[in-house]
Amino acid sequence: MGLRWVLLPLVLVSGCSQATTGPKTTDLIVNGYTIEAGADLTGADLSNANLRGANLSGANLSGANLSGVTVSTVNVLGVTLSDANFSNANLSDANLTGANLYGANLTGANLSGANLTGTMMPDGTTHP
Repeated sequence: MGLRWVLLPLVLVSGCSQATTGPKTTDLIVNGYTIEAGADLTGADLSNANLRGANLSGANLSGANLSGVTVSTVNVLGVTLSDANFSNANLSDANLTGANLYGANLTGANLSGANLTGTMMPDGTTHP
């Protein structure tokens, strides 16, 4: 009988854990919240989490505490982030295309290299 190797993806995220249910399924868990595309994370406390590379497209993070979070290179295409707290967050190189940031707190946030095309900004204007 030969050995069979199964390679599982490994994601190391500070303050987070990863649950696996099979060789191809991974969920990123932060403070008890499952981080995935389309997730309802309304009001979630994700402060200081490292979400680098996560796919949050279509997720609802309205009113979430994302202060100090690292979301560089994250895909948040079309995500709802209204009234979210992004104070001192690292959003560098994040894809924020079409995101709703109305009323969000971006004080001290790093947006260098972020794609803001069609994004509703905190003041209600839409980025070109």
